[in-house]
Amino acid sequence: MVIVGSDRIAANGDVANKIGTYSSAVVAKAHGIPFYVAAPTTTIDPDCPSGMDIPIEERSEDEVCFTWGWSDDGHFIRVRTTPESSSARNPAFDVTPAHLVAGIITEQGVVDASPEGIASVARQS
Repeated sequence: MVIVGSDRIAANGDVANKIGTYSSAVVAKAHGIPFYVAAPTTTIDPDCPSGMDIPIEERSEDEVCFTWGWSDDGHFIRVRTTPESSSARNPAFDVTPAHLVAGIITEQGVVDASPEGIASVARQS
């Protein structure tokens, strides 16, 4: 199985977490590996209907357009890795749809990544 954390869980079971979580869920599904999310019930936002409603933090495009490394003359320098005319988006999180999540592990037990499962633990917290 795969177990990841979460920064926010929507009322329908969609999960926002660090970039790469969604792709891990897709690969797990493709290989028949259960994908679980471990998070405290405080992560659940019953007022957020779905992952589409979760605001995603955008970081500086410089993190994508530049890197640091050693030059031939021994200096540690910042180097552009994209064409100067290129821009970039740099979201800090991605959203994993509930249908890829086998269950959400909380301090109250494991619940389905569904509106009913989320509601069952949101009511108790």
